Amino acid sequence: MDGRGAAIERLERDFGRTVEQLCGLSRIPGVSARGYEPAELERSAVEVAEGMRAAGLENVSVLRVEGAHPYVLGDWLHAPGAPTALIYAHHDVQPPGRREHWIGDPFEPEERSGRLYGRGVVDDKAGLMLHLAALRAWLDTAGALPLNVKLLVEGEEEIGSPHLEEFLRAHRVRLAADVLVLSDTANLDTGLPSLTTSLRGLVVVDVEARALDHPLHSGMWGGPVADSASALVRLLSRLVDDRGVIQVPGLYDDVPETAPDERERLAALPFDEARFREQSGLLAGGPLAGESERSAYERLWLRPSLALTALEGMPLATAGNQLMERARARVGLRLAPEQDPRRAAELLAEFLRADPPAGVRVEAAIDTAAAGWSTEPRGPAFDAARRALRAGYDRPPVEIGCGGSIPFVGPFCRVLSGAPALLLGLEDPVCNAHGENESLHLDDFRKAARSAVHLLAELRGAL
Repeated sequence: MDGRGAAIERLERDFGRTVEQLCGLSRIPGVSARGYEPAELERSAVEVAEGMRAAGLENVSVLRVEGAHPYVLGDWLHAPGAPTALIYAHHDVQPPGRREHWIGDPFEPEERSGRLYGRGVVDDKAGLMLHLAALRAWLDTAGALPLNVKLLVEGEEEIGSPHLEEFLRAHRVRLAADVLVLSDTANLDTGLPSLTTSLRGLVVVDVEARALDHPLHSGMWGGPVADSASALVRLLSRLVDDRGVIQVPGLYDDVPETAPDERERLAALPFDEARFREQSGLLAGGPLAGESERSAYERLWLRPSLALTALEGMPLATAGNQLMERARARVGLRLAPEQDPRRAAELLAEFLRADPPAGVRVEAAIDTAAAGWSTEPRGPAFDAARRALRAGYDRPPVEIGCGGSIPFVGPFCRVLSGAPALLLGLEDPVCNAHGENESLHLDDFRKAARSAVHLLAELRGAL
């Protein structure tokens, strides 16, 4: 025995305490978005630091770079000759959204039917707490960890990690590690452990159609005078054809064709369209959106997709019979993991500007151009992760992509290059991260914590 049996037993015994600590941290409304109280993130960082110390970590400190919300860093470095794992999570959360749509107070976690509801419980405070629970279980039972561990907890992931690369470069020596464990992704389904091996990139372009210098009466002027909102809708309708193919010239030039073996691997993953529709809340029948000749997982993880994430003219509640002087939209473009985001952003912006509808001026400005990421999940660290997940969940894990764009992965891989990155997480298709009624499946939380206990031992033996 390598000590993990006793650590698992302690983890199980203390699981209620772990859930209560998660609830305590989740009561702090540490929203990193502009307009929210920064003092709450300071309070959250202090709570995280106290939790690290209570788990047995040393050299715990709240660290900063100018203009950034606080980071928390701690370590345990008493395993000479053993490898070092750097574990990452974040303590900031999304805004609560529409409070009237929550079934309770978003910052007062509440258990219902095996799930814990509250803002940040799954994204990403459970990602932090499962590792603290595993570390505490090892140190309480064995008095030591199987390998050296560093734990970094960020305070601005939900606003795109704008200072993370600067922070990593400033602390590169202290953060050096043999393997990265990045704890903020999803499982393919509840109870199905998953190892994320790719992320899509993200481009955001804001577009404005302007016809007038002031609003006009739609009866007195409508007809010969262009309507900004209608013009914008016509412009946006050009972006995607009826087959789901994005019509921006050149966009697909750097999108690799999915290899036959990759298609076979995706086809082997479980997919139930009826369950997919139920989990996503799709209301209409008919075929799924996007490139119809591609599988759902190709469309979700490996191909570009486009969405209008904001559309603005005159608010419906205050609308009158007016021709508005302008209308605006935000266009979100998810990219294949390998695509060049700057090139894609420029192509999209130029397409929107190139042929404006009659009677309007069109401006398009690039807001975001973030690269995707992919890795080849081979080697001893990935094998160790598979064994740990199998042991924790009592079923073999699957390899998946992520349709989202997780901004912290790129800086880690650029600054701490050479260390394999293991992307593990707790979200599931019904957790509603970023939405109202965010929730955590508590049995998966327990299984993930068990996997974290196993992972420390497996990495020691593998690296």
